[in-house]
Amino acid sequence: MEALLLGIYSFFVWLIFIKLKWLPWNTKTQVIVAIIPIVGMAVLILLLNIFAPSSSDVRVFKYTVPIVSQVKGRVLEVPVEEGNRLVKKGEVLFKIDPEPYRLAVNQLEAQFANAAASQKELEESLKGARGKVSEARSAIDQAAARIGEVSARLELARKRVEQNRELVTTGAGSKFDLEQAEANLKELEGQLAGARSAEAQARAAVVQAQAGEQQTVQKLGARVNGEFAQVAQIRAQLENARWELEQTVTVSPCDCHVINLQLRPGAFVAGIPFNAVMTLVEAEGQVVALYYQNELHQVKPGNEAEFTLNTDPGRVVKGKVDSIIWAQGQGQLPQSGTLPMTGVLNNPPGRFAVKFDIADKDKEVFMAAGAAGSAAIYTERLAAIHIIRKVVLRVGAYTNYLILKLH
Repeated sequence: MEALLLGIYSFFVWLIFIKLKWLPWNTKTQVIVAIIPIVGMAVLILLLNIFAPSSSDVRVFKYTVPIVSQVKGRVLEVPVEEGNRLVKKGEVLFKIDPEPYRLAVNQLEAQFANAAASQKELEESLKGARGKVSEARSAIDQAAARIGEVSARLELARKRVEQNRELVTTGAGSKFDLEQAEANLKELEGQLAGARSAEAQARAAVVQAQAGEQQTVQKLGARVNGEFAQVAQIRAQLENARWELEQTVTVSPCDCHVINLQLRPGAFVAGIPFNAVMTLVEAEGQVVALYYQNELHQVKPGNEAEFTLNTDPGRVVKGKVDSIIWAQGQGQLPQSGTLPMTGVLNNPPGRFAVKFDIADKDKEVFMAAGAAGSAAIYTERLAAIHIIRKVVLRVGAYTNYLILKLH
């Protein structure tokens, strides 16, 4: 672009001073003609670097996702292929032999059924124990009523014995009647003893029934979230076993590409967290341009931006400034007992990264992880000179077609 501007300037100089001779071509005008482009180009470049800063260090970053099997087992199938083939989110990456986990699920389902049956049995036992308590208390009430009835009759029988005894003593009564009254008295005393024995037995039955009820309540009282503890424990084990069975099929967590696929059917995966069996590279990455620190004082989030990539010559990708990452490693002091070093041994000041948001129309552009290129940011001021930076960026994009090597 600078050469083009100098060419246009040279044309007008030739036209004015040489061809049309509107102005004299002497030492004074020659000095002025030489100084103007030098000063103009210097001012233009300085303004461009402030209000349309460029970077020759654009990088495409993509996160990687190490895939680790949640369970161990023998690999049966690896349906994905390595390379630049997109794997959609939810597609199967590999399958592990599910039979051991299916057997564990079946076993725990049987245990769960037994535990549920045991819970119902205990609940029925509790109902029976409470029925026995009620029955025993009813027997106590009946025995108490019987004792009261026999006690009243016994009191009456005693009075009759005393009356008959007085009559026999005076000769006015029959000895047979006395003996009959005494026999009735003894019979009622026996009935009273039997009623009291029945009451004692009923009370003992109440105590025994309450003990059984309490024991059953204690067994049922061990609950987790309102569920019988044994049933809850086996249910949790069953859910974990079902989850492990599901994990025998590993699916892609994102829209990614499979890189360095070495897993093959027949291999054994151990289910260890740090033992990745394959690596996925996300389909969408992020574009970052590195700028020197004094180039960013006019840049704000939302500013228009453009960048090119060496992998796609001739294409200019549009976007906006997402954010400036105002941090770098040189601004961090690690925890140490050593004093920080200053002076000539320090590295020169580093650069800050500017993250770009890609425009919707260019989101489908393929961007390889690690691709490099150039970028320009157009600030809100001096928009008239932005065209120069845009032309320079596009010229650079087309020069990427040139492969300058001799073999």
